[in-house]
Amino acid sequence: MQFLQKLGFFCIHASVLLLLVSPLVSSSKEHTKGASSHEDNNIHKMSHKLLFEITLHGFLLWASMGFLMPLGILVIRMSHRVECGRRLRILFYVHGLSELLSVLLATAGAVMSFRNFNNSFNNKHQRVGVGLYGLIWLQALIGFVRPQRGSKGRSIWFSVHWILGTAVSLLGILNIYTGLQAYHEKTSKGIRLWTIIFTAEFCFIAFFYLFQDKWVYIRKQGVILGSDPVRPTMDQVVLPPEKQKELVTESC
Repeated sequence: MQFLQKLGFFCIHASVLLLLVSPLVSSSKEHTKGASSHEDNNIHKMSHKLLFEITLHGFLLWASMGFLMPLGILVIRMSHRVECGRRLRILFYVHGLSELLSVLLATAGAVMSFRNFNNSFNNKHQRVGVGLYGLIWLQALIGFVRPQRGSKGRSIWFSVHWILGTAVSLLGILNIYTGLQAYHEKTSKGIRLWTIIFTAEFCFIAFFYLFQDKWVYIRKQGVILGSDPVRPTMDQVVLPPEKQKELVTESC
């Protein structure tokens, strides 16, 4: 636990320092008029470089907002039905590391945006993105000041952490769609395939999120998805609470 907190604070300080040191905007000056063929060649190379940076920015934010952050939410939601202490610790560390990596990737995307892009903030994607960067860091700091279970401020902390985390995740997913639209407007490239792929991924995550609670209910019914009834097995037999605790302890 202490190692994870120290690692998180180190990454936070390093990322904040990186944001402060990196220039907010870097613009290349045009060369004086010379050979027209040489100038056109330089402009052509810069356009490819800018296209690569925009694409990399999009992949970084997709991995952060569209994959790692929802993954961390799913993992910590799975831990609510786990009683084994060792499994709880594993799920907690997976949640913490996935969210920490999400913050670092989002920070890298922010640095790329401030350094290499023309941030006029005249569209929804840029304005929402700036707000998201601040909310992500606020959520990370709230996560690292987690009170001990059973303390007075634990319930308030949990409510704030849960509400803010869910809001950041949903807002980040929405901003991915606005980013795809901004990419299409800037490069005139098709985004239909990427939109379909991301929508399919988001639907799968949402389905798995909603199915977690129902899966326990289905297992208790002694029924597998199908028309034939299934006899309950030993795992599905309802035991007294004392026996259940003994079985959980032995399985750990």
